[in-house]
Amino acid sequence: MATNPPDLRPDLAPRARIEGTARPGQPTIGMVSLGCPKALVDSERILTRLRAEGYAISPDYAGADAVIVNTCGFLDSAKAESLEAIGEALAENGRVIVTGCLGAEPGYITGAHPTVLAVTGPHQYEQVLDAVHAAVPPDPDPFVDLLPASGVKLTPRHYSYLKISEGCNHKCRFCIIPDMRGRLASRPAHAVIREAERLVEAGVRELLVISQDTSAYGVDLKHAEDRGHRAHITDLARDLGGLGAWVRLHYVYPYPHVRELIPLMAEGLILPYLDIPFQHAHPETLKRMARPAAAAKTLDEIAAWRAVCPEIALRSTFIVGYPGETEEEFQTLLDWLDEAQLDRVGCFQYENVAGARSNALPDHVPDEVKQERWDRFMEKAQAISEAKLAAKVGQRMQVIVDEVDEDGVATCRTRADAPEIDGCLFIDEGAGRLAPGDIVTVEVDEAGEYDLWGRLMP
Repeated sequence: MATNPPDLRPDLAPRARIEGTARPGQPTIGMVSLGCPKALVDSERILTRLRAEGYAISPDYAGADAVIVNTCGFLDSAKAESLEAIGEALAENGRVIVTGCLGAEPGYITGAHPTVLAVTGPHQYEQVLDAVHAAVPPDPDPFVDLLPASGVKLTPRHYSYLKISEGCNHKCRFCIIPDMRGRLASRPAHAVIREAERLVEAGVRELLVISQDTSAYGVDLKHAEDRGHRAHITDLARDLGGLGAWVRLHYVYPYPHVRELIPLMAEGLILPYLDIPFQHAHPETLKRMARPAAAAKTLDEIAAWRAVCPEIALRSTFIVGYPGETEEEFQTLLDWLDEAQLDRVGCFQYENVAGARSNALPDHVPDEVKQERWDRFMEKAQAISEAKLAAKVGQRMQVIVDEVDEDGVATCRTRADAPEIDGCLFIDEGAGRLAPGDIVTVEVDEAGEYDLWGRLMP
Protein backbone atom coordinates (compact mmCIF):
# COMPACT_ATOMS: atom_id res chain seq x y z
CA MET A 1 0.00 0.00 0.00
CA ALA A 2 1.50 3.32 -1.08
CA THR A 3 1.57 6.18 1.39
CA ASN A 4 1.32 9.82 0.43
CA PRO A 5 4.65 10.92 -1.11
CA PRO A 6 6.16 14.26 -0.07
CA ASP A 7 7.17 15.39 -3.56
CA LEU A 8 3.81 15.72 -5.30
CA ARG A 9 3.52 19.05 -7.08
CA PRO A 10 1.09 20.77 -4.72
CA ASP A 11 -0.85 22.59 -7.44
CA LEU A 12 -2.11 19.55 -9.34
CA ALA A 13 -5.71 18.39 -9.63
CA PRO A 14 -6.63 14.73 -9.27
CA ARG A 15 -6.43 12.70 -12.47
CA ALA A 16 -9.53 13.24 -14.57
CA ARG A 17 -11.91 10.27 -14.51
CA ILE A 18 -13.76 9.84 -17.80
CA GLU A 19 -16.44 7.19 -18.24
CA GLY A 20 -19.20 6.45 -20.71
CA THR A 21 -19.99 4.78 -24.00
CA ALA A 22 -21.16 6.20 -27.31
CA ARG A 23 -24.25 5.21 -29.25
CA PRO A 24 -23.66 4.09 -32.86
CA GLY A 25 -22.63 7.05 -34.99
CA GLN A 26 -22.39 9.47 -32.08
CA PRO A 27 -19.56 12.05 -32.43
CA THR A 28 -16.98 11.48 -29.70
CA ILE A 29 -14.50 13.85 -28.07
CA GLY A 30 -11.53 12.91 -25.86
CA MET A 31 -10.18 15.12 -23.08
CA VAL A 32 -6.78 15.46 -21.45
CA SER A 33 -6.96 17.80 -18.43
CA LEU A 34 -3.67 19.05 -16.98
CA GLY A 35 -2.83 21.45 -14.19
CA CYS A 36 -4.74 22.68 -11.16
CA PRO A 37 -8.29 22.05 -9.91
CA LYS A 38 -9.43 25.31 -11.52
CA ALA A 39 -8.46 23.88 -14.90
CA LEU A 40 -10.29 20.65 -14.07
CA VAL A 41 -13.48 22.66 -13.47
CA ASP A 42 -12.97 24.31 -16.87
CA SER A 43 -12.69 20.85 -18.43
CA GLU A 44 -15.92 19.77 -16.71
CA ARG A 45 -17.75 22.81 -18.06
CA ILE A 46 -16.48 22.22 -21.60
CA LEU A 47 -17.51 18.56 -21.52
CA THR A 48 -20.90 19.41 -20.01
CA ARG A 49 -21.60 21.78 -22.91
CA LEU A 50 -20.46 19.17 -25.42
CA ARG A 51 -22.60 16.43 -23.84
CA ALA A 52 -25.60 18.76 -23.99
CA GLU A 53 -24.96 19.09 -27.74
CA GLY A 54 -24.95 15.32 -28.24
CA TYR A 55 -21.24 14.49 -28.11
CA ALA A 56 -20.00 11.40 -26.30
CA ILE A 57 -16.89 11.60 -24.14
CA SER A 58 -14.09 9.12 -24.83
CA PRO A 59 -11.70 7.91 -22.12
CA ASP A 60 -8.98 7.19 -24.70
CA TYR A 61 -7.53 8.63 -27.88
CA ALA A 62 -8.47 5.76 -30.17
CA GLY A 63 -12.21 6.11 -29.60
CA ALA A 64 -12.34 9.86 -30.20
CA ASP A 65 -13.05 11.88 -33.33
CA ALA A 66 -10.93 14.68 -31.84
CA VAL A 67 -9.10 15.35 -28.56
CA ILE A 68 -9.11 18.49 -26.41
CA VAL A 69 -5.95 19.09 -24.36
CA ASN A 70 -6.52 21.53 -21.49
CA THR A 71 -3.03 22.82 -20.72
CA CYS A 72 -1.16 24.30 -17.77
CA GLY A 73 1.26 27.24 -18.04
CA PHE A 74 2.08 27.78 -14.37
CA LEU A 75 5.75 26.72 -14.53
CA ASP A 76 8.17 26.01 -17.37
CA SER A 77 8.10 22.35 -16.33
CA ALA A 78 4.30 22.43 -16.59
CA LYS A 79 4.56 23.98 -20.05
CA ALA A 80 6.89 21.17 -21.13
CA GLU A 81 4.42 18.63 -19.75
CA SER A 82 1.62 20.30 -21.74
CA LEU A 83 3.63 20.22 -24.98
CA GLU A 84 4.38 16.55 -24.36
CA ALA A 85 0.68 15.79 -23.83
CA ILE A 86 -0.23 17.64 -27.04
CA GLY A 87 2.42 15.65 -28.94
CA GLU A 88 1.13 12.37 -27.53
CA ALA A 89 -2.46 13.23 -28.50
CA LEU A 90 -1.33 14.15 -32.02
CA ALA A 91 0.59 10.90 -32.36
CA GLU A 92 -2.29 8.76 -31.05
CA ASN A 93 -5.23 10.61 -32.61
CA GLY A 94 -4.02 13.35 -34.96
CA ARG A 95 -6.92 15.78 -34.42
CA VAL A 96 -6.16 17.99 -31.43
CA ILE A 97 -7.69 21.18 -30.04
CA VAL A 98 -5.67 23.01 -27.38
CA THR A 99 -7.10 25.21 -24.63
CA GLY A 100 -6.18 26.36 -21.12
CA CYS A 101 -3.52 28.61 -19.63
CA LEU A 102 -0.81 27.73 -22.14
CA GLY A 103 -3.30 28.62 -24.86
CA ALA A 104 -2.65 32.26 -23.95
CA GLU A 105 0.61 31.76 -25.88
CA PRO A 106 -0.63 30.27 -29.18
CA GLY A 107 2.68 30.82 -30.96
CA TYR A 108 4.48 28.77 -28.31
CA ILE A 109 2.15 25.85 -29.02
CA THR A 110 1.99 26.07 -32.81
CA GLY A 111 5.75 26.53 -32.96
CA ALA A 112 6.15 23.09 -31.42
CA HIS A 113 3.02 21.49 -32.89
CA PRO A 114 1.93 23.31 -36.07
CA THR A 115 -0.73 20.71 -36.95
CA VAL A 116 -3.07 21.34 -34.00
CA LEU A 117 -6.57 22.23 -35.19
CA ALA A 118 -7.06 25.26 -32.93
CA VAL A 119 -5.65 27.02 -29.86
CA THR A 120 -7.79 28.91 -27.32
CA GLY A 121 -6.94 30.52 -24.00
CA PRO A 122 -8.17 29.79 -20.47
CA HIS A 123 -11.94 29.65 -19.78
CA GLN A 124 -12.74 30.51 -23.42
CA TYR A 125 -15.57 28.01 -23.54
CA GLU A 126 -17.32 29.37 -26.64
CA GLN A 127 -14.13 29.33 -28.71
CA VAL A 128 -13.46 25.73 -27.69
CA LEU A 129 -16.99 24.74 -28.73
CA ASP A 130 -16.58 26.55 -32.07
CA ALA A 131 -13.34 24.63 -32.69
CA VAL A 132 -15.01 21.31 -31.84
CA HIS A 133 -17.98 22.10 -34.13
CA ALA A 134 -15.59 22.86 -36.99
CA ALA A 135 -13.63 19.64 -36.47
CA VAL A 136 -16.51 17.29 -35.56
CA PRO A 137 -20.04 18.54 -36.34
CA PRO A 138 -22.61 17.73 -33.63
CA ASP A 139 -25.29 15.13 -34.22
CA PRO A 140 -27.60 15.21 -31.19
CA ASP A 141 -30.41 12.75 -30.50
CA PRO A 142 -32.66 14.34 -27.84
CA PHE A 143 -34.34 11.01 -27.11
CA VAL A 144 -31.08 9.22 -26.29
CA ASP A 145 -28.43 11.73 -25.24
CA LEU A 146 -29.27 12.42 -21.61
CA LEU A 147 -27.18 14.87 -19.57
CA PRO A 148 -26.72 14.25 -15.84
CA ALA A 149 -28.41 16.92 -13.70
CA SER A 150 -25.04 17.87 -12.20
CA GLY A 151 -23.28 17.97 -15.58
CA VAL A 152 -20.15 16.03 -16.52
CA LYS A 153 -17.80 15.48 -13.57
CA LEU A 154 -14.17 14.43 -13.82
CA THR A 155 -13.82 13.72 -10.10
CA PRO A 156 -15.33 10.83 -8.14
CA ARG A 157 -19.08 11.26 -7.58
CA HIS A 158 -18.76 12.00 -3.87
CA TYR A 159 -16.68 15.19 -4.09
CA SER A 160 -16.59 18.14 -6.43
CA TYR A 161 -14.64 21.35 -6.96
CA LEU A 162 -16.73 24.52 -6.75
CA LYS A 163 -15.07 27.45 -8.52
CA ILE A 164 -16.30 30.79 -7.16
CA SER A 165 -14.22 33.26 -9.17
CA GLU A 166 -11.71 33.68 -11.98
CA GLY A 167 -8.52 35.72 -12.09
CA CYS A 168 -6.49 37.52 -9.45
CA ASN A 169 -5.65 41.11 -8.52
CA HIS A 170 -2.25 40.33 -6.98
CA LYS A 171 0.98 41.06 -8.83
CA CYS A 172 3.38 38.50 -7.36
CA ARG A 173 6.61 38.71 -9.35
CA PHE A 174 6.92 34.96 -9.84
CA CYS A 175 3.37 34.41 -11.14
CA ILE A 176 1.84 35.01 -14.58
CA ILE A 177 -1.63 33.69 -13.76
CA PRO A 178 -3.19 37.22 -13.72
CA ASP A 179 -1.73 37.78 -17.20
CA MET A 180 -3.34 34.58 -18.46
CA ARG A 181 -6.61 34.58 -16.53
CA GLY A 182 -7.13 38.30 -15.93
CA ARG A 183 -8.23 40.27 -12.88
CA LEU A 184 -10.59 38.96 -10.22
CA ALA A 185 -14.06 38.17 -11.58
CA SER A 186 -16.37 36.71 -8.95
CA ARG A 187 -19.44 34.65 -9.74
CA PRO A 188 -22.73 35.90 -8.25
CA ALA A 189 -23.31 34.26 -4.89
CA HIS A 190 -26.74 32.94 -5.82
CA ALA A 191 -25.23 31.16 -8.87
CA VAL A 192 -22.56 29.52 -6.70
CA ILE A 193 -25.15 28.38 -4.15
CA ARG A 194 -27.46 27.01 -6.85
CA GLU A 195 -24.61 24.99 -8.37
CA ALA A 196 -23.68 23.69 -4.92
CA GLU A 197 -27.30 22.69 -4.26
CA ARG A 198 -27.44 20.74 -7.52
CA LEU A 199 -24.20 18.95 -6.69
CA VAL A 200 -25.38 17.97 -3.21
CA GLU A 201 -28.73 16.81 -4.64
CA ALA A 202 -26.75 14.62 -7.08
CA GLY A 203 -24.90 12.91 -4.21
CA VAL A 204 -21.79 15.06 -3.67
CA ARG A 205 -20.70 14.79 -0.02
CA GLU A 206 -17.77 17.24 -0.12
CA LEU A 207 -17.49 20.64 -1.81
CA LEU A 208 -13.95 21.92 -2.44
CA VAL A 209 -14.16 25.69 -2.84
CA ILE A 210 -11.51 27.01 -5.24
CA SER A 211 -10.46 30.19 -7.02
CA GLN A 212 -7.21 32.05 -7.51
CA ASP A 213 -7.84 34.11 -4.38
CA THR A 214 -10.77 32.68 -2.41
CA SER A 215 -10.72 35.22 0.42
CA ALA A 216 -11.04 38.10 -2.09
CA TYR A 217 -14.33 36.65 -3.36
CA GLY A 218 -16.89 39.40 -4.06
CA VAL A 219 -14.49 42.37 -3.86
CA ASP A 220 -15.09 43.16 -7.53
CA LEU A 221 -18.87 42.96 -6.96
CA LYS A 222 -18.58 45.28 -3.95
CA HIS A 223 -19.97 42.37 -1.92
CA ALA A 224 -23.39 42.91 -3.47
CA GLU A 225 -26.39 40.96 -2.22
CA ASP A 226 -28.57 39.34 -4.87
CA ARG A 227 -31.52 36.98 -4.40
CA GLY A 228 -30.79 36.56 -0.73
CA HIS A 229 -27.06 35.78 -0.99
CA ARG A 230 -24.21 38.23 -0.34
CA ALA A 231 -21.00 37.98 -2.38
CA HIS A 232 -18.56 37.76 0.54
CA ILE A 233 -16.51 34.73 1.46
CA THR A 234 -17.82 34.63 5.05
CA ASP A 235 -21.46 34.76 3.94
CA LEU A 236 -20.81 32.30 1.15
CA ALA A 237 -19.12 29.85 3.52
CA ARG A 238 -22.04 30.13 5.94
CA ASP A 239 -24.57 29.51 3.15
CA LEU A 240 -22.61 26.54 1.79
CA GLY A 241 -22.29 25.13 5.29
CA GLY A 242 -26.06 24.84 5.49
CA LEU A 243 -26.26 22.36 2.61
CA GLY A 244 -25.24 19.32 4.65
CA ALA A 245 -21.96 18.51 2.82
CA TRP A 246 -18.37 18.92 3.93
CA VAL A 247 -17.11 22.35 2.76
CA ARG A 248 -13.34 22.77 2.33
CA LEU A 249 -11.71 26.13 1.50
CA HIS A 250 -8.67 26.31 -0.78
CA TYR A 251 -6.36 29.16 -1.85
CA VAL A 252 -7.27 31.51 1.00
CA TYR A 253 -5.11 34.62 1.12
CA PRO A 254 -4.50 35.66 4.78
CA TYR A 255 -6.48 38.91 4.82
CA PRO A 256 -7.60 40.10 8.28
CA HIS A 257 -11.23 39.12 7.58
CA VAL A 258 -10.19 35.46 7.28
CA ARG A 259 -10.48 35.36 11.09
CA GLU A 260 -14.28 35.65 10.60
CA LEU A 261 -14.25 32.19 9.00
CA ILE A 262 -12.75 30.46 12.02
CA PRO A 263 -15.90 30.55 14.20
CA LEU A 264 -17.78 28.84 11.35
CA MET A 265 -15.21 26.04 11.58
CA ALA A 266 -15.54 25.85 15.35
CA GLU A 267 -19.32 25.58 14.95
CA GLY A 268 -18.95 22.73 12.45
CA LEU A 269 -20.54 24.62 9.54
CA ILE A 270 -17.43 24.25 7.36
CA LEU A 271 -14.41 22.00 7.73
CA PRO A 272 -11.66 23.20 10.11
CA TYR A 273 -9.19 23.45 7.23
CA LEU A 274 -7.44 26.42 5.64
CA ASP A 275 -5.26 26.22 2.54
CA ILE A 276 -3.14 29.41 2.60
CA PRO A 277 -0.17 29.92 0.23
CA PHE A 278 2.30 31.71 2.53
CA GLN A 279 5.17 31.18 0.01
CA HIS A 280 7.97 32.27 2.38
CA ALA A 281 8.65 33.77 5.81
CA HIS A 282 11.61 36.14 5.46
CA PRO A 283 10.52 39.80 4.98
CA GLU A 284 13.12 40.53 2.29
CA THR A 285 12.22 37.42 0.30
CA LEU A 286 8.53 38.29 0.51
CA LYS A 287 9.35 41.83 -0.59
CA ARG A 288 11.20 40.53 -3.66
CA MET A 289 8.17 38.32 -4.36
CA ALA A 290 5.93 41.42 -4.08
CA ARG A 291 3.97 39.77 -1.28
CA PRO A 292 3.11 41.28 2.13
CA ALA A 293 6.12 40.97 4.45
CA ALA A 294 4.29 40.16 7.69
CA ALA A 295 5.51 36.70 8.70
CA ALA A 296 5.62 37.54 12.43
CA LYS A 297 2.06 38.89 12.30
CA THR A 298 1.05 35.74 10.47
CA LEU A 299 2.25 33.67 13.42
CA ASP A 300 0.00 35.78 15.66
CA GLU A 301 -2.92 35.13 13.32
CA ILE A 302 -2.27 31.39 13.34
CA ALA A 303 -2.22 31.41 17.13
CA ALA A 304 -5.52 33.32 17.18
CA TRP A 305 -7.13 30.87 14.75
CA ARG A 306 -6.06 27.93 16.89
CA ALA A 307 -7.38 29.61 20.02
CA VAL A 308 -10.86 29.79 18.46
CA CYS A 309 -10.72 26.41 16.69
CA PRO A 310 -8.04 24.14 18.20
CA GLU A 311 -8.63 21.37 15.65
CA ILE A 312 -8.00 23.59 12.62
CA ALA A 313 -5.69 22.02 10.01
CA LEU A 314 -3.45 24.46 8.13
CA ARG A 315 -2.04 23.67 4.69
CA SER A 316 0.38 25.90 2.81
CA THR A 317 2.82 25.97 -0.08
CA PHE A 318 6.28 27.55 -0.16
CA ILE A 319 8.95 28.44 -2.69
CA VAL A 320 12.61 27.71 -1.96
CA GLY A 321 15.53 29.01 -4.00
CA TYR A 322 13.81 32.26 -4.99
CA PRO A 323 16.23 34.72 -6.62
CA GLY A 324 18.38 36.38 -3.97
CA GLU A 325 17.42 33.90 -1.23
CA THR A 326 20.38 33.72 1.13
CA GLU A 327 21.16 30.93 3.58
CA GLU A 328 20.05 33.28 6.37
CA GLU A 329 16.71 33.91 4.66
CA PHE A 330 16.17 30.21 4.11
CA GLN A 331 17.01 29.47 7.75
CA THR A 332 14.40 32.05 8.77
CA LEU A 333 11.86 30.03 6.76
CA LEU A 334 12.86 26.81 8.57
CA ASP A 335 12.63 28.55 11.95
CA TRP A 336 9.22 29.99 11.04
CA LEU A 337 8.00 26.55 10.02
CA ASP A 338 9.18 25.20 13.38
CA GLU A 339 7.10 27.80 15.16
CA ALA A 340 4.05 27.68 12.88
CA GLN A 341 3.78 23.87 13.04
CA LEU A 342 1.65 23.66 9.90
CA ASP A 343 -0.22 20.42 9.38
CA ARG A 344 0.16 20.03 5.62
CA VAL A 345 3.00 21.54 3.58
CA GLY A 346 3.93 21.52 -0.10
CA CYS A 347 7.04 23.04 -1.63
CA PHE A 348 8.22 24.23 -5.05
CA GLN A 349 11.75 24.82 -6.17
CA TYR A 350 11.75 28.21 -7.89
CA GLU A 351 11.60 28.11 -11.69
CA ASN A 352 11.75 30.94 -14.19
CA VAL A 353 8.51 31.30 -16.12
CA ALA A 354 8.42 33.20 -19.40
CA GLY A 355 6.86 36.61 -18.74
CA ALA A 356 7.37 36.60 -14.96
CA ARG A 357 9.04 39.69 -13.51
CA SER A 358 11.12 37.55 -11.13
CA ASN A 359 13.20 36.35 -14.08
CA ALA A 360 14.98 39.71 -14.14
CA LEU A 361 15.93 39.66 -10.45
CA PRO A 362 19.65 39.35 -9.64
CA ASP A 363 21.36 36.52 -7.74
CA HIS A 364 19.53 33.47 -9.03
CA VAL A 365 20.14 30.44 -6.82
CA PRO A 366 22.03 27.49 -8.39
CA ASP A 367 19.95 24.36 -9.03
CA GLU A 368 22.00 22.23 -6.65
CA VAL A 369 21.39 24.73 -3.83
CA LYS A 370 17.65 24.76 -4.59
CA GLN A 371 17.59 20.98 -4.37
CA GLU A 372 19.56 20.95 -1.13
CA ARG A 373 17.23 23.52 0.44
CA TRP A 374 14.14 21.67 -0.80
CA ASP A 375 15.48 18.49 0.82
CA ARG A 376 16.06 20.27 4.13
CA PHE A 377 12.67 21.97 4.00
CA MET A 378 10.82 18.72 3.30
CA GLU A 379 12.78 16.94 6.03
CA LYS A 380 11.57 19.57 8.51
CA ALA A 381 7.99 19.44 7.20
CA GLN A 382 8.00 15.64 7.33
CA ALA A 383 9.15 15.62 10.96
CA ILE A 384 6.37 18.05 11.91
CA SER A 385 3.79 15.98 10.02
CA GLU A 386 4.97 12.74 11.62
CA ALA A 387 4.76 14.21 15.14
CA LYS A 388 1.32 15.72 14.55
CA LEU A 389 -0.05 12.46 13.15
CA ALA A 390 1.46 10.40 15.99
CA ALA A 391 -0.51 12.58 18.42
CA LYS A 392 -3.74 11.45 16.72
CA VAL A 393 -3.27 7.77 17.63
CA GLY A 394 -6.13 6.77 19.92
CA GLN A 395 -8.43 9.57 18.72
CA ARG A 396 -11.81 8.93 17.13
CA MET A 397 -12.65 10.96 14.04
CA GLN A 398 -14.89 11.11 11.01
CA VAL A 399 -13.45 10.12 7.64
CA ILE A 400 -14.83 10.12 4.11
CA VAL A 401 -14.24 7.01 2.00
CA ASP A 402 -12.57 7.63 -1.38
CA GLU A 403 -12.01 4.05 -2.55
CA VAL A 404 -12.35 0.43 -1.47
CA ASP A 405 -9.97 -1.95 -3.24
CA GLU A 406 -10.53 -5.59 -4.18
CA ASP A 407 -8.91 -6.71 -0.92
CA GLY A 408 -11.42 -4.73 1.12
CA VAL A 409 -8.97 -1.99 2.16
CA ALA A 410 -10.58 1.44 2.30
CA THR A 411 -8.67 4.60 1.40
CA CYS A 412 -10.22 7.50 3.30
CA ARG A 413 -9.54 11.09 4.23
CA THR A 414 -9.97 12.86 7.55
CA ARG A 415 -11.42 16.35 7.75
CA ALA A 416 -7.79 17.57 7.65
CA ASP A 417 -7.09 16.00 4.24
CA ALA A 418 -7.94 17.31 0.77
CA PRO A 419 -7.95 14.89 -2.19
CA GLU A 420 -4.56 14.03 -3.71
CA ILE A 421 -2.49 16.75 -2.05
CA ASP A 422 -2.81 15.68 1.59
CA GLY A 423 -2.56 12.37 3.43
CA CYS A 424 -4.92 9.41 3.69
CA LEU A 425 -6.37 7.19 6.40
CA PHE A 426 -6.50 3.49 5.61
CA ILE A 427 -8.93 0.96 7.08
CA ASP A 428 -7.48 -2.53 6.70
CA GLU A 429 -10.25 -4.59 8.29
CA GLY A 430 -14.03 -4.64 8.04
CA ALA A 431 -14.22 -2.06 5.25
CA GLY A 432 -15.57 -4.36 2.53
CA ARG A 433 -19.11 -3.09 3.06
CA LEU A 434 -18.11 0.57 2.64
CA ALA A 435 -18.55 2.56 -0.56
CA PRO A 436 -16.98 5.79 -1.86
CA GLY A 437 -18.69 8.77 -0.27
CA ASP A 438 -19.54 7.05 2.99
CA ILE A 439 -18.68 9.12 6.06
CA VAL A 440 -17.80 6.87 8.99
CA THR A 441 -16.15 7.04 12.41
CA VAL A 442 -12.77 5.41 13.00
CA GLU A 443 -10.31 5.12 15.84
CA VAL A 444 -6.74 5.86 14.77
CA ASP A 445 -4.39 3.02 15.75
CA GLU A 446 -1.27 3.75 13.68
CA ALA A 447 0.48 6.77 12.19
CA GLY A 448 3.17 7.26 9.56
CA GLU A 449 4.93 10.31 8.13
CA TYR A 450 1.94 11.49 6.10
CA ASP A 451 -0.83 8.92 6.57
CA LEU A 452 -2.92 7.26 9.26
CA TRP A 453 -4.43 3.83 9.79
CA GLY A 454 -7.58 3.20 11.76
CA ARG A 455 -10.26 0.71 12.72
CA LEU A 456 -13.92 1.13 11.94
CA MET A 457 -16.16 2.00 14.88
CA PRO A 458 -19.65 0.45 15.10
